[in-house]
Amino acid sequence: MLVARETDPAAVMAALAIENAELQRQLASAQDLLVESAIEIGDLRVCVDALRSELVEARGTRDAWRDEAERLVGWDALTA
Repeated sequence: MLVARETDPAAVMAALAIENAELQRQLASAQDLLVESAIEIGDLRVCVDALRSELVEARGTRDAWRDEAERLVGWDALTA
C-alpha cells in the first residue's frame, strides 16, 4: 500500500507500479475463479435438468403403478 508521506517522485512511481502489478495479479486470479465457477454452474445446470427429467419419469412410473394397484385391489371402491 502506498505511503502518503513519500515525496520522492521515483519512489512514488515505483510504489504505484508494485501496487498496480499486485492488483493486476489479484484481478487475473479473480477472473480465473469466475471462469471456473461459470463452467461449474453450467455443468450443474445440466445435472439439474437431467435430474428433473428423471423425476418426471419416476413420477409417471409411480403413478402408473399406483393406478394398476388401485385397479387390482379395487381401491376406488374402498375409498368411496
